[in-house]
Amino acid sequence: MLTEMAACAPDDFDFVIGEWTVKHRRLKERLTGCHEWIDFDGEMSTTKILGGYGNLEDNFLHFPEESFRAIALRSYNADSKKWSIWWLDGRSPDALDAPVVGEFTDGIGLFFADDVFDGVPIKVRFTWNSQQPGRPRWEQAFSVDNGESWETNWTMEFWPKC
Repeated sequence: MLTEMAACAPDDFDFVIGEWTVKHRRLKERLTGCHEWIDFDGEMSTTKILGGYGNLEDNFLHFPEESFRAIALRSYNADSKKWSIWWLDGRSPDALDAPVVGEFTDGIGLFFADDVFDGVPIKVRFTWNSQQPGRPRWEQAFSVDNGESWETNWTMEFWPKC
C-alpha cells in the first residue's frame, strides 16, 4: 500500500483518521414528524487515500435488528476546494448514494446534495464538527422545502478506540 502523502494535501478530515467507537442516534422514522430516537453502537476506521486527497471510512453498524457494514468515500477537489462524500451501504452493495459536496469553515464541515427519499425530492445535509479535539460529531438532516427547514435524523458521536 502506498503511504506517501502529497505535501499540499488537505488536512480537513485528519481529525477522524484512526479507529473509533461510535454512538449512533437515529430517528425511528424520517420525514413523518416522528420524535422517537433509536440508539445503537458502531465501530469506524478511517484511512487516507489518494496521497491525502481522499479517505476511506469503514463502518460496522449495530442496528437493533441487524449489524452490517458500510463505507464513506471522500475525495477533495483542489480546484474547487470542496470535498465530495459518497455512502455505500453493505445491504445494497450496488447502490452508491448521491455525493454530498462541501467544505470546512472553522472546524465545521457542511456538505449538501439533492436526493430522493421515499419518492420525495429532498436536500441532504451532512455536518461534521471537529471543534472538540478527540471527540468528532456528525449529523445528517433532510429538507423537503429546499433548505428552509431541516429535520436532523441521524447523529454520530465518536470516541477513540482503546
